[in-house]
Amino acid sequence: MNPDTHPSNRPSVQPSSVPIPSEVPVPNAPHVPDDTIAAIATAPGEAGISIVRISGPEALGVADQVFICKGDKPSARSANTFVVGHVVDGEEVIDQAILLVMRAPHSYTGEDVVELQGHGGSMCSRRILRCVLDAGARPAEPGEFTQRAFLNGRIDLVQAEAVLDLICARSERAATAALDQLEGGLSRKFNGIYDQIMLVAGDLEATLDFPEDELPEQVLPELVRRAREAERTLESLIATWDEGHLLRDGALVVIAGRPNVGKSTLLNKLLGTARAIVSPSPGTTRDTIEEEFVVNGIPLRLVDTAGLRDSECDIEREGIDRTRAHLRRADLPIYLVSANEPLDAADKTLISSLPVGRSIIVINKIDLGNIHYKGVFAPHPVIEACLAGDFGVDEIRGVVGGLLSSRLDLGARPHATISERHRRFLAGAREDMGAACEMLGAGREDMAALASARMRSALEQIGSVTGRVYQDDLLDHIFSRFCIGK
Repeated sequence: MNPDTHPSNRPSVQPSSVPIPSEVPVPNAPHVPDDTIAAIATAPGEAGISIVRISGPEALGVADQVFICKGDKPSARSANTFVVGHVVDGEEVIDQAILLVMRAPHSYTGEDVVELQGHGGSMCSRRILRCVLDAGARPAEPGEFTQRAFLNGRIDLVQAEAVLDLICARSERAATAALDQLEGGLSRKFNGIYDQIMLVAGDLEATLDFPEDELPEQVLPELVRRAREAERTLESLIATWDEGHLLRDGALVVIAGRPNVGKSTLLNKLLGTARAIVSPSPGTTRDTIEEEFVVNGIPLRLVDTAGLRDSECDIEREGIDRTRAHLRRADLPIYLVSANEPLDAADKTLISSLPVGRSIIVINKIDLGNIHYKGVFAPHPVIEACLAGDFGVDEIRGVVGGLLSSRLDLGARPHATISERHRRFLAGAREDMGAACEMLGAGREDMAALASARMRSALEQIGSVTGRVYQDDLLDHIFSRFCIGK
């Protein structure tokens, strides 16, 4: 990069930031920070470039102090332009770099933003950041750039969470769903249901001004109909949680069974690598081993567990306790038994507790014999296998993919789905709307005020999802999960 050869007529470019919709609800009375922050926005390690991002009212002033180039200073340049120059610390040249100028309110954060793109590597980026901090910026907290985008009305909380989902996506389907959420797909649904309930609540409150016994007979039944419609909309949104959980968190697939039935062998076969130690000695696996892979566009967290048995060893007992805890949380348990050994009482008890339609039984070691388990495993899918020789592995993989895919509409384009945080608020709103409908359905005008209060509570909970209503501790919880620089 040589400033002397930089063309003066180079066209302006858009900054390489995540696209932000232009119209989003403005949160309630936000406290917008008035200082300037900076952070390294690229991952550590060797790379082609490293980026130091600066945002705030003094971003351009800071850039004037640390960046020299031909022509105008950074603060005199137009928005969405870049220039080649040098980052300096006093008289010392720190690095050759490209400076990008993004002006408020059309930047990612809604503030003046400057990005310095220097050479990759931890040392180069740290030296540039140190110069920026010495010039008056302060280190950004995790997620603070995105938090400022929310506080400045550039995005709502649902879109802010989508930024993290997109960064953390482990499959193409998850990334596409996160992008739909970032572009406002889910926010529009929340805002639609908010407005739907707001209209019902407003019309209901208007009835409170009518004198007793003068309210037209058809008014309350019509309000009940509209409230029930809003309640059904809430239900349809809540129903997307399972799909969102699988795409965001990955399906927890737990391999369990007694010692020495082939659990670690199955883990290795599914992964295609010798990840777990396999030994004929029972009790080799004493702790859980977790690995990730993708089936049918669904990320899986595959967990090998300690064998279930009575043990005098404290370490092994702890591993067995962890196995049982994982089974309680599993999206899909795979329970292994040996074809040449009868089931014991513990096997039968555990198998009977497995969720129907979301569990698999694998009868391994069929080359050593085959005890006929007549009706014991119904209604769970049963797969016979000889894992030592690869027999049954493809069938297991196919059944796992099929059971998980049945919980998604793989024929449809990936779409934004609610998270656990959204589900909690929506469940509360659904409860409020259900109570309001019951009150109105009683046909008593004296219940209208109480029904109206429950609808207002529902609105507050939906507003907490998008950020129309929020508290600082909610923001801290959401943005603390972000990396620094985003």
